[in-house]
Amino acid sequence: MENYGDYIIYVDESGDGNLENPNPSYPLFVLAFCIFRKSAYSASVSPSIQNLKFKHFGHDAVVLHEREIRQQAQPFVFLKSVSKRTVFMNDLNSLIDSSEMVVIAASIHKARLGERYRYPENPYHLALKFCMERIAKFLAARGQADKTTHIIFEKRGKEEDRDLELEFLRIKEGANFSFAKMEGMKIVFADKKANSGGLQLADLIARPIGIKHLRPEQPNRAFEIIQKKFDRNGRGHFEGYGWKKFP
Repeated sequence: MENYGDYIIYVDESGDGNLENPNPSYPLFVLAFCIFRKSAYSASVSPSIQNLKFKHFGHDAVVLHEREIRQQAQPFVFLKSVSKRTVFMNDLNSLIDSSEMVVIAASIHKARLGERYRYPENPYHLALKFCMERIAKFLAARGQADKTTHIIFEKRGKEEDRDLELEFLRIKEGANFSFAKMEGMKIVFADKKANSGGLQLADLIARPIGIKHLRPEQPNRAFEIIQKKFDRNGRGHFEGYGWKKFP
């Protein structure tokens, strides 16, 4: 039997890896990894997500998607009501706040990357490298380095998934800044229809991290909650550890 680890990791992104024409209103690419201890995920995190859905939709088939929530699109059109939106957002913030998870994220300012480097690296690959290095350290510190830890990405398309898997394996085999091998990490692709609670939480936190990078002085209630989840060093600092901003 394979030696499975104690943690499960879910990943989502905000923005895209296109360097040629960055969106001037959001020239960011963010990759967010949500790390859960499996015992906590199954006992409390997953049921809490279902309970929120039962309360606001009557069923748990709905997918919590940040863009649709922000745009108040189906099935979130009820958020056009201020009173209903207030209750829902309070419940959603409470869900994220109470979820026992650790966040490791990287945000790449694409416009600045293109200005600083003559031959800039692919933002997705760069963010992936930053995050995988930090996850390797997180797992090693908890005695998980020699165990299989699954990292779940949402499927995007055959070509995109193939490119991502090749880069993941390349980084895993030592193509990273520390030249370390990450034997225990295993990539898994989940269909969009899987309705994975972990992927939905990763989706919900990615954009607020990007907004904080882009406009640090802007009030950002979501980030205030997320920042409590970032992995930190021994002195309690998360910037550069749980959250890598670049360049």
